[in-house]
Amino acid sequence: MSLAALPLQQHVPTASPLAYGCMGLGGRWDHAPWTDSDVDHAQAAVEAALDIGITLFDHADIYTFGKAESVFGALFRRQPSLRERIVLQSKCGIRFATDSHPKCYDLSGGYIVEAVEASLRRLGTERLDILLLHRPDPLMAPDEIAEAFQRLRTQGKVGHLGVSNMNAGQMAWLGRALDQPLVANQLELGLGHLEPIDAGTCFNDPQAATRPGALAWAGTMEHCQQHGIQIQAWSSLARGRFSGDTAQTSADEPARALVHQLARHHGVSAEGIVLAWLMKHPARIQPVIGTSNPDRIRACGDAMRVTLNRGEWYSLYETARGVPLP
Repeated sequence: MSLAALPLQQHVPTASPLAYGCMGLGGRWDHAPWTDSDVDHAQAAVEAALDIGITLFDHADIYTFGKAESVFGALFRRQPSLRERIVLQSKCGIRFATDSHPKCYDLSGGYIVEAVEASLRRLGTERLDILLLHRPDPLMAPDEIAEAFQRLRTQGKVGHLGVSNMNAGQMAWLGRALDQPLVANQLELGLGHLEPIDAGTCFNDPQAATRPGALAWAGTMEHCQQHGIQIQAWSSLARGRFSGDTAQTSADEPARALVHQLARHHGVSAEGIVLAWLMKHPARIQPVIGTSNPDRIRACGDAMRVTLNRGEWYSLYETARGVPLP
């Protein structure tokens, strides 16, 4: 596959076309302490990701209740040179319920600073290359966010700012307060989550009424392309719905079968086809791989070896939709 430069590479030249999502590291989603075996598990996943050329590693402060970042910090202590080889990204803004407050999204300036400093302590590093705001906060004030980011950037704790799960209007509203461009927007996107793409294909068709999730993303992908904002696709593999040996539901079987047919035709893995479908899009989408299985991670590297043609891309799109295009 001949790949054009990612939008992100104008800010972070060493960012790779694929990213590794660290949500599965750190053990279970509980408050039990992490162990050396959790570090070993993370090391195997990270080495597999490095083997296929991945340099960008994506965290969030909530992943396994902070243990994903802590285990990654343990990896840095095992291999001090690792930090210089990678682009480190993390997210903040989701707060779980406690005795003193309900679950909420918190993009207040004070909380952003507090959350970043806590992530840096867990990771055992002085700087995040990229900070993403994890989810839109209905109470967010762009000027306050901009002030917090400026403080963190001046202190050398954060290099660039991006968002996650924000639509075009939210990005434009936030961006007007910043003196630096937003560099990324992480969206749930792939053959299993087509809404951001459907927003541009069925907005003027009766199908829109039956696919209401698409309308919320109207203009989002176009906004990102216009402003050079990297679209990062989380859940890009859709938990193996289309790359597994058997379909998880009967509705997924036609798309799963087509993925495997194309994989045989191109001589690549099914994971490679699923990701190549995303990477065909002119937005230069950066898939975020969430599996911690080293074999499956390495299989994802096949996405770099195949370019789908227009007919193959549309066949996968319509088959995964489950209904004809308008």
